[in-house]
Amino acid sequence: MRRIRVIPSLLLRNGGLVKSRRFKDHVYVGDPINVVRIFNQKEVDELAVIDIDATRDGRGPDMERISEIVSEAFIPIAYGGGISNVDQVKEILFRGVEKVIINKAAVSNPGLITAAASQFGSQSIVVSIDVKKAMFKGQRVFTDNGKTNTGLDPVEFARSMEKAGAGELLLQSIDREGSYEGYDLPLVEAVSRAVSIPVIAAGGASSVADFRQAVEKGASALSAGSMFVFQRPHNAVLISYPSQTELKDKLYAKH
Repeated sequence: MRRIRVIPSLLLRNGGLVKSRRFKDHVYVGDPINVVRIFNQKEVDELAVIDIDATRDGRGPDMERISEIVSEAFIPIAYGGGISNVDQVKEILFRGVEKVIINKAAVSNPGLITAAASQFGSQSIVVSIDVKKAMFKGQRVFTDNGKTNTGLDPVEFARSMEKAGAGELLLQSIDREGSYEGYDLPLVEAVSRAVSIPVIAAGGASSVADFRQAVEKGASALSAGSMFVFQRPHNAVLISYPSQTELKDKLYAKH
């Protein structure tokens, strides 16, 4: 039975944990350290922690904050935000992070992916691909928290990142993010078919049924945010995670 990872995605902003909808309307969720402690107890496969301020503010990763989070986590951590050079990758991994997530720099400097993968191994390098519908041009890759249209086709960009040395792709639908409408399954399928490395589906999950549908379209892992930090229908903050029994019965047993 193939193990399918289910990964909560945590967004850092101004030192706190937030959640957004379509990369806008950020809502404060809580202190990231407390949230990490809760996820420690829930048998989470791994956590993705992304500082959404770093690139916008023109600064590098907050290494001290990374160390604080890693020191509290008993689960693998993937970190993204503000990474622009190999030295930063080295320091982040040295501080105990298992994988780095690279977004804007993968577009502006693909050589960084190659250099980092060569030095630290492809398994440590995740390229985050944020996708949104562009006027009259179909879906395109966006950076800068969904503000900059790169003009790149997501499938072709995914192929280029695999060739550059990425070990995984975090495929985020901006149009679905925080919507509870389910993953963009055609996008998941198109990218998953185009590459041989794992694709982590992100954006729109509301249930384990959504997870299963994404896996059936080729996703190797699932990421979600709102589903794990809010309780519907009123979106009250409540940190949750499916039980291993539920995942086994509704997800793992199918594959």
